[in-house]
Amino acid sequence: MKRLLPLFLTLTFPSLASTTVIYNANGYTPTYKGELKQFSTLVIKDGKVVKIGDDELKNNFPGSQSIDAKKQTLLPGLIDAHGHVIGLGNNLTQLDLRGSQSIVQVQTTLAEFAKSNKESWIIGRGWDQELWPDKQFPTAGDLDKIIKDTPVVLSRVDGHAIWANSKAIELANITIKTPTPDGGEIIRDHSAQPSGIFIDKAQSLITSHIPAPSDHSVNLALDQAGQHLLSLGITSTHDAGIDKQTWLIYKSRAAAGTLPLRIVAMLSAADPDFKTMLKAGRYKDLNDFMSIRSVKIYADGALGSRGAALLADYADRTDHQGLMLETQQRLEELLTLSFRSGFSANTHAIGDKANRIVLDAYQNVFKKTGGILLRNRIEHAQIVAPEDIARFKTLKIIPSMQPVHATSDMHMAQQRLSEQQLIGAYAWQTFLKQGSVVAAGSDYPVELANPFDGLYSAITRQDHNQLPAQGWRVNEALNREDALHAFTLGGAYAAHQEFKLGSLEQGKWADFILIDKDYFTVPVQEIFTINVEQTWIAGKLRFQRTPLQKEE
Repeated sequence: MKRLLPLFLTLTFPSLASTTVIYNANGYTPTYKGELKQFSTLVIKDGKVVKIGDDELKNNFPGSQSIDAKKQTLLPGLIDAHGHVIGLGNNLTQLDLRGSQSIVQVQTTLAEFAKSNKESWIIGRGWDQELWPDKQFPTAGDLDKIIKDTPVVLSRVDGHAIWANSKAIELANITIKTPTPDGGEIIRDHSAQPSGIFIDKAQSLITSHIPAPSDHSVNLALDQAGQHLLSLGITSTHDAGIDKQTWLIYKSRAAAGTLPLRIVAMLSAADPDFKTMLKAGRYKDLNDFMSIRSVKIYADGALGSRGAALLADYADRTDHQGLMLETQQRLEELLTLSFRSGFSANTHAIGDKANRIVLDAYQNVFKKTGGILLRNRIEHAQIVAPEDIARFKTLKIIPSMQPVHATSDMHMAQQRLSEQQLIGAYAWQTFLKQGSVVAAGSDYPVELANPFDGLYSAITRQDHNQLPAQGWRVNEALNREDALHAFTLGGAYAAHQEFKLGSLEQGKWADFILIDKDYFTVPVQEIFTINVEQTWIAGKLRFQRTPLQKEE
């Protein structure tokens, strides 16, 4: 039986002296000047774009390597401006609970996984109680029914809560007397005992006891994530918060020329060695495969776990307004430290209170220290008070947003938030209209990494069943051109790379993809079904979807 298998190609840096001409393509590229150009021929030399034009152009380069694109649509390589590379790689090998429809389904999946995995701790991710009939948080007892003697720790899909079994709680020495850390919450049962759910900063009470990963496992996760992202047409990704171990591995792999794709890494401000990494200074390799010049800071939690910090109560939990993970004073200290080291600051803020406090912190530090021109970002910017949206433009803050969050969150968000709170929610169009540069991503592995899911969500504000019929809060939807810009030049701009990446213009790296449908003309409901046939980085083929014979 024939089966379609992807072919991944190892990244190396051979001599790029020869010229390659890709012709007979259905090519599109945004441009730095804001236009959308169509072309059929792309000329590449030394890994960079020489020129784009019609098929007559190939006659000007005799002796070059010529490749017939066979009318396939050619786009610039897509940039995911917010993901978690090692987390994605780990997810590909650990227990995956995404889409589980009940506790029973989680239990069944866990039991099957445990049969073939004899690790000292069972780690998984992806559960979401909002998909379950009663929408209630689970308990340690639910896991104990399946696994009693091995610690089990399962992260919620958004990474802002964990679900632990009793063995994990016991090993962490957590009891009824354990105090709740600032910026976190221990969900307790009717007798005040820890229930098994730990939110935001309370997670570390458990996770600090999980054995540290080896360098080998981090490298393996990097390679697996890289292959997966290349198969989706992602040629560059921003990694939102790396620890010291990953920082060292990234720099080593960049120096050796063995990174699977381009990575823009943000130093985690929560890492114990944060100051050491800052002191080492910014880093960039010669081929633009690794850039480290920004810091990731967390201001609040997530909406799904009711950890996003709100100005008013949650509509579905009285007297609860979420969690600030850092005080404004601490945020200002971290911003100051980052700016004085020459690093921009990319701050996670989901709730309207968190966004306001973060904007206030940026404003205060800009006045005292400077740093306004560093292209600082707010990651997610999901729920923003309407009067605060304009401040992004005034303070030159880039809204780094993930379109698929809107369509994943829409039903839950309408339960969590009032209509007043939703006015500035997932407001991509409002940000664009005021002149903000929107950098789009997926927040994988919180969401699936497929950028065509994100493009579809940005354009339709619908789920894959085309619901709601007119789109959810559709006035904030983007057109196809603006959506593509957010996933290409928007991400490049946010990384100070708009003159190197994000479009197929002369002198830029020749990062591009060939896809099986025309993104600009295919029926809108088919955008998320687009498949990537080839992915190229610096004029070299890195992924090809090739039919190979394989016996079942």
